[in-house]
Amino acid sequence: MFGTTNKSSIRPLAQLEFLEVDMHNHLLPGIDDGSTSVQNSLTYIDGLQRLGLKKFICTPHIMAGVHPNSKSSIEEAHSNLESSLKNIGSKVEIFAAAEHMIDDGLSDLVRDNELCIIPGGYVLIEMSYLSEAKALFHTILAIQKLGYKPILAHPERYNYYHGNFNIYKQIKDAGCLLQLNLLSISRYYGVDVKAIAMTLLKSGMYDFVGTDLHHEKHLKALTDIAEKYPVREMLKTSPILNQSLLDHISDVKSQHIAG
Repeated sequence: MFGTTNKSSIRPLAQLEFLEVDMHNHLLPGIDDGSTSVQNSLTYIDGLQRLGLKKFICTPHIMAGVHPNSKSSIEEAHSNLESSLKNIGSKVEIFAAAEHMIDDGLSDLVRDNELCIIPGGYVLIEMSYLSEAKALFHTILAIQKLGYKPILAHPERYNYYHGNFNIYKQIKDAGCLLQLNLLSISRYYGVDVKAIAMTLLKSGMYDFVGTDLHHEKHLKALTDIAEKYPVREMLKTSPILNQSLLDHISDVKSQHIAG
């Protein structure tokens, strides 16, 4: 079992290396509610590498009126962090995409085909934690019409769905993939979120896993999970596709934002 790695080994916390890629995080510095500085980003990347993760698809928020990022602002932050990694001799590879809030701003990005794409043609979308996005299914279809594959971020965290498990099936049936926040398999977000996450896992509903790391507290919690939870065993009931991103990443190494 993956979680039983000998803690006296050289890499005692590498339990997450089977994932290879972290496809949802907020490592790019200074552009959303994630990392606030390049130095913090370097610290977080180092910590995640110690857990076994090798490549990082950075997904800052694009959220109208709150985090009004664009391809250009994301590219600038990505280039800054990438240069800093090279300056310290790091060979870690980072790529830029985004986590798109379903709002009027996203409608404009879809209309103009200006989405920030995860290698492989995936688009990460999210909703408010307070209320369901009425445009969810319309957005899924609109993204698909552009030839992309939508991924709904952390569905287990939308409390308004907890009493209606069938909605998750409807989202999947619409062709939208689901991404688990790794922190959700613990009680980090609460017992209700963990319960839904485990039910979705056991039902084989998840397609991707991300750290959704924003800050030091998240890194500490992820390290705790790597130490105490048999992560690989817990995820085996869902067809997790993180490793498949490696094939697509190899095609876009010279690009920072695909699309």
